[in-house]
Amino acid sequence: MPKLTHIDDTSSPPQAYHLQKRLTSIGAEASNDIVLNSDEMANTHAVIQSDGTQFEIKTVTSKASLRVNGSKTRKHVLSHGDTLEFGGVTLEFALLDDGSEADSAAQKDSEDGSETIKQELRGYRRLFDFSQRLLRNYRLDDLIDDLLDAIIDITEADKGFLLLVEDGDVGIHTARNVEQETIPDALEHVSDSIISKVLETRDPIIVSDAMSHDEFKRSESVVNLNLSSVMCVPLLDRGELIGLLYVGNEDVAHLFTRRHLDLLTVFAAQASLILANAIMVRDLRLDREQLSQRLEEMRFGSIIGASDAMQEIFRKVEKVAPTDVTVLVSGQTGTGKELVAREIHNRSDRFKQPFMAINCGAIPENLLESELFGHVKGAFTGAEKTRKGKFQAAEGGTVFLDEIGEMPVSLQVKLLRVLQEREVTKVGSSEPESVDIRVIAATNKDLEAAVEAGQFREDLYYRLNVISLDLPPLNMRGDDVILIARYYINEICDDLDVGTKELSPEAKAALQEYEWPGNVRQLENKLKKAILLSDRSILSADDLGLEPEMIDPIAPLSEAKERFAYRYVLEALERNDGNRTAAADELEVDPRTIFRYLEKGSEGDEQ
Repeated sequence: MPKLTHIDDTSSPPQAYHLQKRLTSIGAEASNDIVLNSDEMANTHAVIQSDGTQFEIKTVTSKASLRVNGSKTRKHVLSHGDTLEFGGVTLEFALLDDGSEADSAAQKDSEDGSETIKQELRGYRRLFDFSQRLLRNYRLDDLIDDLLDAIIDITEADKGFLLLVEDGDVGIHTARNVEQETIPDALEHVSDSIISKVLETRDPIIVSDAMSHDEFKRSESVVNLNLSSVMCVPLLDRGELIGLLYVGNEDVAHLFTRRHLDLLTVFAAQASLILANAIMVRDLRLDREQLSQRLEEMRFGSIIGASDAMQEIFRKVEKVAPTDVTVLVSGQTGTGKELVAREIHNRSDRFKQPFMAINCGAIPENLLESELFGHVKGAFTGAEKTRKGKFQAAEGGTVFLDEIGEMPVSLQVKLLRVLQEREVTKVGSSEPESVDIRVIAATNKDLEAAVEAGQFREDLYYRLNVISLDLPPLNMRGDDVILIARYYINEICDDLDVGTKELSPEAKAALQEYEWPGNVRQLENKLKKAILLSDRSILSADDLGLEPEMIDPIAPLSEAKERFAYRYVLEALERNDGNRTAAADELEVDPRTIFRYLEKGSEGDEQ
């Protein structure tokens, strides 16, 4: 089985640490799974994480050093024979005991008349085979028959049963006999009392001679089955019970011993990882089918959203789309303002006509007027021929002015005239041209503040802001982040032809906890990078670049309420020009409440 062995240990044989857990901690403190005493060793220096198919070592802090095969690193997926140097200790990783070690052990056992090591090695090799198969096949049913056959073989049992915990109920999933055949009527072959004991204690049980066992000899199931020897061990995944392994032997000449139980327990610890992954993938596939159906239900054209905030946006779009009113779409960068504008256009009577988008902040000021309204030949250096602008090219359709807050004030006057008169004048010309267009504008700025600062014309603001759609940021849209991520994963995988990818439960949790300053656009970029670089079918939080230190900790509800109340009080003060009494009247609170929140805010600033 996988292990770490001291290279610098002079004892013979050198001390070894077998890796039997999903997460193995290494450090100087006694609470670690592997305790290494060294002056350079941190209290908890590193952890080794296993998903059942591979082992990855990571340092716990940036100050903790780690070298793998001489190269400095923070984390590394381990391969057989890797040399690890950290905390003044040198260890070697072995995925499976090498042949020479196994051969010498087998020879010694043969001399002693024992086959124990041979049998254990055979079991570990069978387990290793399962890990390799799992890399190629996550289908639960394809794995379990072989898993039970291997367990029956290494424990010298007559029959074996796998019980799984699903939706809180325990049931027999698979039953096999020594002839590698499925056992019909499996419930009639197991002891309820023994299973109940393991479910209650979560401890392995061996009943070497059931009919003579003090606790179980009077059990109805034991008596009726005339049991000779039974072992039952729990299958645990991160402390959660996912099932049981139950094996029985009716041959009184081959009763189970403590050695059999130890072997089955070690095998079960590793098999739990395999089964947990297979169960997770099965559930993810079911989830994917349900999610695909939900995507269709929650799709609004090319926009996906199930949150209340987005459903309200969709209702407004449906109402304003058939009209010709000007719409102002506001929201942070990456929230999908252009998608909303296109959806308004697609649901209007103008949907067969052009949709012309222009980013007012991406074009130099001296070229923006020509880009919008066109120019005549000779209007400026380089104007070799008369050219239409976006407004003329969108005749009968829609002009989308993105980042309208970046438009120079000099052009704002001309845009206002276009909205009022529905006429445009090319640069270098004095002849106005009538245009039949609808205007949708978008901004990530606070235009009201820009108006107060003299950076945006008030009359233009009110002309644009006939209908306002304020798009919520991604971190305020609840489960939408998972819906959108699943949509992008399917799209990206199809485009790149890389097969199917899924999100692990940890990745989903990280997606929902991350702040997403770049919103949907940032989410798409992270997913594309993860899909391109990850060789695994299951995308982890690390694959997405969402390591724990990047995610803000969840605040207690009381603290979150206080933060919201503080921001709300500040907004009320702004609306009332800083008048605390007026703000208190508006919020229907005592003025002292306003003072209390302001004092709290100043204390936070000092800290």
